Amino acid sequence: MYKTGRKINDHEDLKTVVESLKALGAKIVLTQGSYDLVHIGHARYLEAAKKAGDVLIVGIDCDKKIQQRKGPDRPVVPEEERLEMVLHLRPVDFVILKNHDDPKWHLIKAIKPDVLIATEDTYEPEEIEQLKEFCKEVVVLERMATTSTSAKIRHLQITTAEKLEKTLTPKLIALLQETLSQVREG
Repeated sequence: MYKTGRKINDHEDLKTVVESLKALGAKIVLTQGSYDLVHIGHARYLEAAKKAGDVLIVGIDCDKKIQQRKGPDRPVVPEEERLEMVLHLRPVDFVILKNHDDPKWHLIKAIKPDVLIATEDTYEPEEIEQLKEFCKEVVVLERMATTSTSAKIRHLQITTAEKLEKTLTPKLIALLQETLSQVREG
């Protein structure tokens, strides 16, 4: 089990925590994502994000939000497990679940982080300029691994399909031949 004090359930509660930390002089860093099938790229990314400040908050997309963006078979790992998994990564101080019906940039606007960390494909240049209204700095990081969760899932699907084809094709051909023989003899 993980420390529930590090998992914040409400944006207003998180806002209060952030205000208290800022009053103590802490530099707040926010990043967001789905974190489905956590891999080395996620760990490296969060480590780099933590270096941008004192406290790292990770907003994690809820299952429904991921399904809307990536399809009905995603996420592979349910939201509660993803929250707990990310909390086990050393750089992460707090996590919060982002709801599917939250308005655009709701979490960013609610806590106004000192630094927002994103990957190069998250925001358009115009959006980055707009985001500076809500955070002092937007840092765009390169991908930290040569693969992504989506790529890993596609590879697994293709590999599984190829194995099924190799296994089932001879059996289906034999079954069809047997059925045809029975029909001809019948």
